[in-house]
Amino acid sequence: MDDVDHKIAMLLGQDARLSLAQIGAQVGLSTSAVNERIRRLSERGVLRRMMADVAAEQIGLPVAAFVWVALAPQADEPAFRLAMAEHRGVTACHHVTGPWSYLVQIRAPSLDGVEAFLSELKAGGWIARSETNLALSSVVEPPFRYRGLV
Repeated sequence: MDDVDHKIAMLLGQDARLSLAQIGAQVGLSTSAVNERIRRLSERGVLRRMMADVAAEQIGLPVAAFVWVALAPQADEPAFRLAMAEHRGVTACHHVTGPWSYLVQIRAPSLDGVEAFLSELKAGGWIARSETNLALSSVVEPPFRYRGLV
């Protein structure tokens, strides 16, 4: 990746709605050259997807929670990972070092929604223990990919 590719990725990361002409004007390339670079960045996996950054609070999901999960010894870890990838409320799931197995970020309509998520983890037999932290406010947060209400 050269400096122009970095600049294109940064511009798209800030606003994926920019036209090819707008990007070209900022990086000094023609529309077709920008299109070709975006195609190559996508093929190489640098640009994984273009998506809208939805305001979670505005669509009824104001509660952000972080759930530290220690997997149970008998837990089916691939099934856990798949369940987290497919769960509508999960906004991020990270395999971590230290005393926990995973850090799962969720969005929920209420504290009852957080409790329901924890109940799902317990019912799945995945967790030995967990700890949940609620976000009071967010200074910086990743884009929220809306996949329907929890």
